[in-house]
Amino acid sequence: MPFDLRDFPGASASDRAISRKSRRLVALWLFAVAAMILVMIGLGGATRLTGSGLSIMEWAPLMGALPPMSDAEWQRLFALYQQIPQYSLVNHGFGIDGFRHIFWLEWTHRLWGRLIGVVFLGPLVWFVITRRIERRMIVPLGVLFVLGGLQGAVGWFMVASGFEPDSTAVSPYRLTVHLALALLLYGATIWFGLSVLNRPRLTLPRLRILSWISLGVLGMTILAGGFVAGLHAGLDYNTFPLMAGRLVPASYAELHPFVRNLTENIAAVQFDHRVLATLTLAMVTVTAITGLVSASRHVLGGRLLMLAGAVALQYCLGVTTLLWVVPVGLAIAHQIGAILLLTALLIVVHAVTARPAPGGGAG
Repeated sequence: MPFDLRDFPGASASDRAISRKSRRLVALWLFAVAAMILVMIGLGGATRLTGSGLSIMEWAPLMGALPPMSDAEWQRLFALYQQIPQYSLVNHGFGIDGFRHIFWLEWTHRLWGRLIGVVFLGPLVWFVITRRIERRMIVPLGVLFVLGGLQGAVGWFMVASGFEPDSTAVSPYRLTVHLALALLLYGATIWFGLSVLNRPRLTLPRLRILSWISLGVLGMTILAGGFVAGLHAGLDYNTFPLMAGRLVPASYAELHPFVRNLTENIAAVQFDHRVLATLTLAMVTVTAITGLVSASRHVLGGRLLMLAGAVALQYCLGVTTLLWVVPVGLAIAHQIGAILLLTALLIVVHAVTARPAPGGGAG
């Protein structure tokens, strides 16, 4: 069975007595945290696309929240950056002003991550103390907070891979792991927020199956996009639907053993992402149409139309980003569009999956 907070044992009368106002307040907090994670993912894409992610060569979880306060500190940090291959091979000679430009974007990215932790933990403690949150939610949300802290460590693990000799970017593998954990944090936060609202489940087995399959395919598509980003694969084969005049590129299987092509071959990685994106478009569209022609159309109609619009827009963004050779603004929009599509799909999945709480209603 899918995970749902209301499946947890130990529900007490006090849990069920929590007011609708308190539930909505907790849900609003969780959705605000999710929105911050969405911004964080967008900032992460911007740092990667602008080459800013390697500008800070120190991991200081506490003191790193403070920016350089003197010219001497700026010069020290710039001297550290000058030691890595990205400077000598990509940005050689761009000076302290150029360094400041990329530094501020990465610093903002890291500061935003710290703010997410504060916005998550502070209200959580207050909700627990004031008993505005169900006791059975405390442990899952505590685990989510720990995973958020782990994301910071994974982020540094990813960045450190860019300091290796002859490396000018981070490892595609570590980048994809970092992205996967961000998706987990975002998805879980949205799911918990929807669960807190305590709305009843719609019994639609066919739509439930289709929506879960769509969710799985979308997840694979986004992770495949992580390898596209990590290998800068979008800068090649900038035609659609053919790649160098072929449906399947001639160099698809040039690496040995074959499995390496799935994560290291630019042609194969981009082709796989195209196929998965097209499959996502088809599956999500079928899911939306199935829901719209069912008896649930009056209940889910708005959400299903939003889902259909989101997948169409995201597919168009992907193709346009490719054809225009990955301009930064479009690439960031494409990355954010993937998360918005995930959101729309999670809303539908939750509506046809989550169990109603005992004694709960459509709060």
